Amino acid sequence: MKLFVTGVAGFIGSNFVYYWLSHHSHDEIIGLDKLTYAGNLHNLEALSREQKGRFRFIRGDIGDIGLVHEILEKNAVDKIVNFAAESHVDRSILDPQVFLRSNILGTACLLDAARDFWKSGDSWLPEKRFLQVSTDEVYGSLGPTGFFTEKTPLDPHSPYSASKASADLLAKAYHDTFGLPVLITRCSNNYGPYQFPEKLIPLMIYNALHHQPLPVYGDGKQIRDWLYVEDHCRAIECVLESGKLGEIYNVGGNNEHYNIDIVRLIISQLKQETRDPEINDSLIRHVTDRPGHDRRYAIDSSKIQKELGWKPETPFEKGINTTLCWYLDHPEWMQQVMTGEYRKFNEEHVQ
Repeated sequence: MKLFVTGVAGFIGSNFVYYWLSHHSHDEIIGLDKLTYAGNLHNLEALSREQKGRFRFIRGDIGDIGLVHEILEKNAVDKIVNFAAESHVDRSILDPQVFLRSNILGTACLLDAARDFWKSGDSWLPEKRFLQVSTDEVYGSLGPTGFFTEKTPLDPHSPYSASKASADLLAKAYHDTFGLPVLITRCSNNYGPYQFPEKLIPLMIYNALHHQPLPVYGDGKQIRDWLYVEDHCRAIECVLESGKLGEIYNVGGNNEHYNIDIVRLIISQLKQETRDPEINDSLIRHVTDRPGHDRRYAIDSSKIQKELGWKPETPFEKGINTTLCWYLDHPEWMQQVMTGEYRKFNEEHVQ
């Protein structure tokens, strides 16, 4: 089988490449990434020689219709997995247009290409799948109780979540209108290796290790459900292989925590690992809250568990410890990302 995976040099995309090539020894992946600020070819360096022989990287934009058509025309692509997205809420508030172009128009470009190349006469070619990877943020904010289900009305509160909700609706419309073999997943907050340090966990790790302030929005009592990235990759595998076309599957970790508690846990574990007394709660700085900041996300994953047999396997304590140890073992990766040195590597190694 040949997969076309977009956003392949990002956090979840790169983890998916490692997972898929490790568990599907005869499959190949064509990876596309624009290599914007969060795309890092260092993320793919750990591929084994055998895996590299089954992986091909192409630099490009999912919104480049000519390039996307060329990829599908020259390759017998069986499945498309769309991770490519501008994903940071703060950046979407500063410049919404970038998010609209990439997340909405880019997704539409991929959908159009699949529609053009996956038909034989009036019938869709067998075993084709288009998986749109989305987020629980499209549902908006929850109160202190309850969970998002696949039937929860969409209520996005930021340009980022609105762009992802729009992409989801486009994908569903292409299934309902044209019969395109579309699947949609909506996941909770991912964490793990290779995450760009604008997100909560890697940013807190980097700042704490360098004795810099740890910025926490408002009172830090925002609640998020945390999902270890490899568990997310397994869920995508389940949906690609066994999901019902046209369906949406929520993917959660069953790990709800206050943001402030995550920060304190990172401080505690880093202090224990490094024996550095300067890593302590005095580094925490409460800053003005983000406009439109959702208070709580919690996701009901019962559908994917009942229908496809998936469930999260990584307890949060184990996952966060593994993540912390990875960053401690890869200081050069973090330094390259924080200084922007990885951009030079991208330019020198892109094909």
